[in-house]
Amino acid sequence: MSDEREEERDAGRAPEAAATPATTEGPRPQPIRFFGTTWVEHDGGYGLRRAGMAVASLLAAVIAAYLLRFAYEGLEIGNVGPFLSISVVVLFAIASSIAFAKAWESFTRRPAPSSDEASLKGLKAIGFIGGLIAYFLRCLIEAPGEGLARAEYERARTEHTRRRGARTGNPAARRPKRKKK
Repeated sequence: MSDEREEERDAGRAPEAAATPATTEGPRPQPIRFFGTTWVEHDGGYGLRRAGMAVASLLAAVIAAYLLRFAYEGLEIGNVGPFLSISVVVLFAIASSIAFAKAWESFTRRPAPSSDEASLKGLKAIGFIGGLIAYFLRCLIEAPGEGLARAEYERARTEHTRRRGARTGNPAARRPKRKKK
């Protein structure tokens, strides 16, 4: 009866949960969006996922650029004048470059708690093409955020090993410390 329950429980697990290492103690790796925990051992179709996400993000950036082109042509048809047309192009270029820089930076380090990330959300939304291009380029190197997740996971494993190594014997069997006079 318990074997049936275990099979039902295993069947209901997400693919990411099944891909985690089988160790029962110690820290567990954090899943990365679209990659789960396949980044730990580079298994479970990791290479195909990276290639697929690179192609998908590049395709999304190209489609977004065409949509922005149609919007610009709408401004031209509306005959709004050269100042507004140039301003829109410059705005999207600046916003895209900021979004690219912030997205690239987020793959290598966590933002500080007091950082201005919340105030840049609107600007990053306008420059979403830059974020897509950063995601594409990062997929060519590694899973976006893999280096950061790997460093945190290795640090947690080292800390866990150090803490476990310091514990020797049964603490209840130890003699009480002598009181100093």
